[in-house]
Amino acid sequence: MARVDSHSTAHEGQGGQEHAEGQGAAWQTGRADVGRGPSFSSRLILSFALTAVMTAALLVAVLGVVWEGQFQSYTRDNMERMASNTANMLARAYKAADGWGASTNQVVSAASAQASDVGIQVINANGTIIYDDTWPASAVVGEDGAPSVSLAPAAPESAVTAPVEVDGGRVGTVRVWAFGSDALLTKSDAAFRKNSYGAIAAAACAAMLLACIMGVFISHSLSKPIRRIAQAAKALRNGDLTARCRVDGEDEIGRLGETFDDMATSLERDLTMEHRLTSDVAHELRTPLMAMLVNVEAMQDGVLPADDEHLALVASEVRRLSRLVDAMLRLSRIENGTTAVKLETCDIGALVGAIVESQEGLFRDQGLELTYIGRAPSDELRCAADPDMIKQAVINLMSNAMRYTPEGGHVVVSVGREGSDMVISVADTGIGIAEEDLPRVFSRFWRSDASRERVSGGLGVGLSLVKEIVSKHNGFVEVKSELGQGTVFIIHIPAEQPSHRVRGLGSTH
Repeated sequence: MARVDSHSTAHEGQGGQEHAEGQGAAWQTGRADVGRGPSFSSRLILSFALTAVMTAALLVAVLGVVWEGQFQSYTRDNMERMASNTANMLARAYKAADGWGASTNQVVSAASAQASDVGIQVINANGTIIYDDTWPASAVVGEDGAPSVSLAPAAPESAVTAPVEVDGGRVGTVRVWAFGSDALLTKSDAAFRKNSYGAIAAAACAAMLLACIMGVFISHSLSKPIRRIAQAAKALRNGDLTARCRVDGEDEIGRLGETFDDMATSLERDLTMEHRLTSDVAHELRTPLMAMLVNVEAMQDGVLPADDEHLALVASEVRRLSRLVDAMLRLSRIENGTTAVKLETCDIGALVGAIVESQEGLFRDQGLELTYIGRAPSDELRCAADPDMIKQAVINLMSNAMRYTPEGGHVVVSVGREGSDMVISVADTGIGIAEEDLPRVFSRFWRSDASRERVSGGLGVGLSLVKEIVSKHNGFVEVKSELGQGTVFIIHIPAEQPSHRVRGLGSTH
């Protein structure tokens, strides 16, 4: 064995096996969909409608309070202006007539006639009512015996007043009110208020209707992709692995649709691989079983002698079957996590060097040259890894190289460092792999056409096991090959695992 910067320290261990026992197990089919509630579209439309109703009610309430206050202030200002104007006219008439009389009553009557739904009352300085729109028409002229009872509102807030002042002295008071209203609203003002509230109510109804229409359109636009996803999921549940929702976009629903399709594609690929695996396993198991069965039956029938040669043939097939089952069991345990990765800080250079040293005689018997190269100082070849798993992966790659390298060939195993990754490579001068076959080299039981033509005795799961081991170490494996020239497998493993901090050689977690 040619050797450069190698170390012979061997790390061997025995992996543990986890076994879980439960009290029992049960399984039942999925429950049929019963008692469905309202659909997503219905709930969305209802949400829009309720939101619109609540918003409209709130706006109407706020607008009503503000509008009512402003409107009442406006009508009171109008009444006060009318009362002030009437008081000014009465003051001039009073001064001209030198007192209250028919002329002042005519002024009040003329002012009252301008607004038929507005009442006016005049009270002199002594508090006597000298004019009132609620009196009969005969009392308007100011004759003696005018009624003393008035039908004008008595509440102060129902009327407005204005003083009648002549030469700085107060000679009377004018009261103004609106007939039939305690809020100083004339008929025209009441009609305007009614129409205003009607317009507000109509606008609120229109807004609610518009919100419901928008809710319908938005709910349909949102629920359509969701229905497509649900239909695709149901099709997948019923066994249609080609079902896709075909929903895309930049929003959350679009990303959900794309993720669903990716999941469906992955599921289809996994199930296809599972079916292929089942077929391959059946084929791989059937071959040695049929060979054993044929030989045993032939020996039972006396066609073949039950000698050491034929018994050795049967024993060879039994051993091959046993190796296949063991390899599949190891692969399955690593995939489902039954075999835990036991990380410890180890010298990868020393570990791989020991493996190469132990395999030197076997390679020599096959007429092959085996070389180990350490491409970094020993202190840089330490990383957190499971030494037993790494040993298994390296042995599988070396066995693969030996199996497909003709006599007189050369196999080089090297360990180095690339940035934060530990790199282990196994290069051979074997038959190589076609470029179109490289993506499938880690598939179970897969062999290239060139490999099939060569009687190798391989089980077809070694490279799959390597891939799973490296994946459990958060690394990856790459392969480079050329037909007739050889193949290189390169393992990349992070020097430090996320759950393991390298502190010193031999520390474990």
